[in-house]
Amino acid sequence: MNFREATLYLDSLQLFGIKFGLDNIRIILKALDNPQDSFASVLIGGTNGKGSVCAFLSKIVSLHGYKVGLYTSPHLVSVRERIKINDQLISEEDFAKLTAFLKKRIDELIVAGKLLTPPTYFEFLTALAFTYFAQQKIDLGVIEVGLGGRYDATNILEPLCSVITSIGLDHEKYLGSTLAQIAGEKGGIIKSGRPVITAVTAEEADLCLQQKAAEVKAPLVKVMEQKDSLRILNRKGFKTEFKFIWRGEEYTFTPSLLGHHQGLNAACALVVADILSRIWRPLERSKIVAGLEVAHWEGRLEILSEEPLVIIDGAHNPSGIKALRKFIDEFLPSLDVLIFACMRDKRIAEMAEIVFPPAKNIILTRFPYHRSAFPQEIYQRVGVFQEKIIMVPEVFQALQKAREIVSSRGIIVAAGSLYLVGEVKKYWPLVEKR
Repeated sequence: MNFREATLYLDSLQLFGIKFGLDNIRIILKALDNPQDSFASVLIGGTNGKGSVCAFLSKIVSLHGYKVGLYTSPHLVSVRERIKINDQLISEEDFAKLTAFLKKRIDELIVAGKLLTPPTYFEFLTALAFTYFAQQKIDLGVIEVGLGGRYDATNILEPLCSVITSIGLDHEKYLGSTLAQIAGEKGGIIKSGRPVITAVTAEEADLCLQQKAAEVKAPLVKVMEQKDSLRILNRKGFKTEFKFIWRGEEYTFTPSLLGHHQGLNAACALVVADILSRIWRPLERSKIVAGLEVAHWEGRLEILSEEPLVIIDGAHNPSGIKALRKFIDEFLPSLDVLIFACMRDKRIAEMAEIVFPPAKNIILTRFPYHRSAFPQEIYQRVGVFQEKIIMVPEVFQALQKAREIVSSRGIIVAAGSLYLVGEVKKYWPLVEKR
């Protein structure tokens, strides 16, 4: 099996959609001698910010000379982005070999009647990542929860600590319609007796997490011990310098990732690093700060081009879109074009009300995914903004249209989904070559 064949097989598993429960992943990993038990791990969940915290933390630990496995989702361009060791993507060869190996073992489990249904796409990739990390003998796995927490395949882990970055309204179809219900699902990654670090600020969600932690005697560590623990100091170009006070110590850092919201994500990663220093291995203050300032995380307020200025952001729910709007208001005084596409089950009208107003032109488009909303579906939900909307069926054409509108000094922002961001990253270089 080569890499292309491996990705085609994986794509076939998309047919099984989203499936909650740990039975499948437990059976598969047991047949593989439980590779996830061979390395220490940190499990990071939340509505927004979990990927950024993963990126900050993995960089912090790798700067200490440790071998760090990073498992995240979704990917932007290549599925290999989901599985990294010290910033290096799994190779096509290793990915293909492991896919063939896992497929054979899973087929055997199905024939033997031990596995009643094939794994989902995410279950398969989770098993593949854990197997790869075990083979490569990593020191620490930094693992991002996929969807929810309680029944997510990654929750098979027994991590050193769990992290919940934020709680907001998203994926209500699966997780519930209130912050408390969503917190209940995401709080399912809290483990008995293991620390849980939370940057959650919403009171309703916070109370739920406190209760869950108390039930299993898990020490609850709040990133924001006090409301003024984190302060903005200065602007440095598009970046922001913060001061953070943690347990009597003062830290100053300028996160490599853009946006005021990254201050809290960076502070969260710092607190996790501090906890790991106490329960795992010592981590140096200077390298913790350095990790926050050099970590790279694609698709989150990422500058793709400077002339014209093209910024892509994976914000895909109201809270993420609010963070994007704050960045636009502070740093982008004249937004020429907003390219927008999202999943049809999102709060489209609410997101539009937040991020559409500052844009002179709005291009609605669609990415190739079965849950992606058609431009016409979005258009019908955003009434007051219809006069400045252009509808384009595909992302490549949307980029071409945006490039026609703006000069080399213009500004383009693309947002609404990480799937859109992936398409923009793929096609922007081709548009610029023309």
